[in-house]
Amino acid sequence: MISRRLLLSAAVLPALMALSAAPASAETLKVVASFTVLADVVREVGGDHVHVTSLVGPNGDPHEFEPSPADAKNLKAAEVTFVSGEGLEGWMDRLITASGYKGKPVTVSEGISTRTMEEDGKTITDPHVWNSPVNVKVWVANIEKALSSADPADAAAFKANAEKYTQKLDELNAYAHSKFDTIAEDRRKVLTSHDAFGYFGREYKVSFLAPLGLSTESEASAADVAKLIEQIRSEHVKAYFFENSNDPRLVKQVAKATGAEPGGELYVESLSDAKGPAPTYEKMFRYNVDQLAAAMAKSS
Repeated sequence: MISRRLLLSAAVLPALMALSAAPASAETLKVVASFTVLADVVREVGGDHVHVTSLVGPNGDPHEFEPSPADAKNLKAAEVTFVSGEGLEGWMDRLITASGYKGKPVTVSEGISTRTMEEDGKTITDPHVWNSPVNVKVWVANIEKALSSADPADAAAFKANAEKYTQKLDELNAYAHSKFDTIAEDRRKVLTSHDAFGYFGREYKVSFLAPLGLSTESEASAADVAKLIEQIRSEHVKAYFFENSNDPRLVKQVAKATGAEPGGELYVESLSDAKGPAPTYEKMFRYNVDQLAAAMAKSS
């Protein structure tokens, strides 16, 4: 009679062999990104192999962000940290010091052809690179490289994800061109809260006028506002937009003085929450394109 122990061994042995034959999977990387737009792109490249925490939350302003003790804790535990750079995250160095984080953040905007402008007598680099999907392709390449370095076992997956998402970015760029290229250039003008659409404007030949400069921390003087109002009138700008992460009062004041009509809300530096119209970068970009193109078509 065959013993129960032998029967049990015969049942367990195949399972043990299957386990030993299965490839060892790498642990999920703990990743921190500075703000929601970047966090979403990191998730696209990292896929199931990363757990991404965004320091600035949905509808948050990355210029005026005030880190909390929880943010310091998340940063200290991170295996890889991503920032956009170009002066966007002025608070990051302080947070690194406070948290005791030992790593060096990866600057994903490295390699992008940046634009500069004069502001208060200084030459400032525009940090809002992600508002052109052409620039986000550079982000993707830098993110893939950093994740593959931190987790070589999953490098093939990161490469496949990066290639797939880069194709999606090419489609977004083509979509925007299809919308704007049919609108006369003298109609591609809008009023927004602050100067965050420079790369978008450069790619699609859209002129954005704004009472505030590159940072929402800056303040517009009465003379600057008066000059902007005169420019809007002389250039016949018909539509204004406010931003999900900024105070809309000033742009509404300028619009009232010029007769510009409301075009809606744009998502510029922050994604919406999951229930909003812009919970991912892809949806954010398409939403902004649709809003802007509709306003321009209406005014033409």
